[in-house]
Amino acid sequence: MIPPIQEPQLAVIVQKYGGSSVQDAEKIKNIAVRVLQTQAQGNQVCVVVSAMGDTTDDLIGLANSVSSSPEGGREMDVLLTAGERISMSLLAMAVKEQGGQAKSFTGYQAGISTDSAHGSARIWKLEPTRIEESLAKGEVAIVAGFQGFSFENGDTTTLGRGGSDTTAVALAFALKADVCEIYSDVDGIYTADPRIVPRAHKLAQIDIESMLELSSSGAKILYIRAVEFARRHKVPLRVRSSFSTDPGTLVYTASAGDDMEEPIVSGVATDDTQSKVTVIGLPDRPGKAAEVFQIVSEAGANIDMIVQNVSTDEDKLSDISMTLPHSDRHKVVQALKDRQEEVGFENITYDDEIGKLSVVGAGMKTSSGVSAKLFGALAKAGINIEMISTSEIRISVVTRADQLKEATRIVHSAFELDAADTAIIYAGTGK
Repeated sequence: MIPPIQEPQLAVIVQKYGGSSVQDAEKIKNIAVRVLQTQAQGNQVCVVVSAMGDTTDDLIGLANSVSSSPEGGREMDVLLTAGERISMSLLAMAVKEQGGQAKSFTGYQAGISTDSAHGSARIWKLEPTRIEESLAKGEVAIVAGFQGFSFENGDTTTLGRGGSDTTAVALAFALKADVCEIYSDVDGIYTADPRIVPRAHKLAQIDIESMLELSSSGAKILYIRAVEFARRHKVPLRVRSSFSTDPGTLVYTASAGDDMEEPIVSGVATDDTQSKVTVIGLPDRPGKAAEVFQIVSEAGANIDMIVQNVSTDEDKLSDISMTLPHSDRHKVVQALKDRQEEVGFENITYDDEIGKLSVVGAGMKTSSGVSAKLFGALAKAGINIEMISTSEIRISVVTRADQLKEATRIVHSAFELDAADTAIIYAGTGK
């Protein structure tokens, strides 16, 4: 008996387009052409879109104009998801206008189930049945990023900062996609933010562990939750520009890159969105630091760096400094002040004018001299270091905010990461 002829398996590609890529009607039409070109190469294409340009900020502004406390909650999530729904339907129309077939889906219709934490929901389950049916029909499936629905009560939810990246990676995993392409306004992942370091050079590839460290250290090209999801589920990523045909940067998992020698330093990341809070005169005895961080936890803040000094034998008091997002500083300081007498510390101070610089590279695990080169370059430039934090493949330092850009350029040059030519930025938002 002659076996039946097997139809060739089409590759599945998930593409995510950020706000600058779908900023206006002309850009949406250009994306429609690119999507259809990808499909014409023999691929099934699922597209995830962000809201157009500044739509999300505009919606937040509208909410603030009608309510004194609109942040978070059910109605805010319903409002903010409107931006992505506009993008998805317009792109579907543009694809059809170009002669293709397309269908748009909300997070609910795409089967993205989450917990019920409005404003920062986490994905609980993916059942992209309708997406698979759409792809099987030869349609471009277009999904609104940043959103899902609560499995607990069916309400609309949003995934928080970088939610469209997370949506794309999650769908790539659920659809068993061959690759998840993240499109923005730069040609890939650079050794530093090209807006700060004009001669930063584009990386052809980077290991996902280094990408995770860069994202957690302030690099905005990929959001940390999306990178974490990709690492956990081994989703291959490629970061590209929607304004060029450059192949971009491959973000590979360890198994895919075992035969590659890791660079000592892959890049330099910066973060100017943090504040430093210092608890002064804390009794130096077991349990007191735990009390401080329990209060911080109850305030709902995420701590980044922590430094505690050693008390002297005379006073038995110590100080603890921590860095956290600007947006969390006020509530943390107030929560600590409210319980100052209970905990027994003397004072609390804060500093909003700090910047964090991080040097990242998987090769740091097996190379010496990285710390000496980093600190030497900063010392030579007269830049003081206020805090230090390290991991196996990262060294982070805190300095003055007004010195952060200069420090970044100096360190980038010290590690010989400068390219011969100036990097190309097509739109200017970073997404």
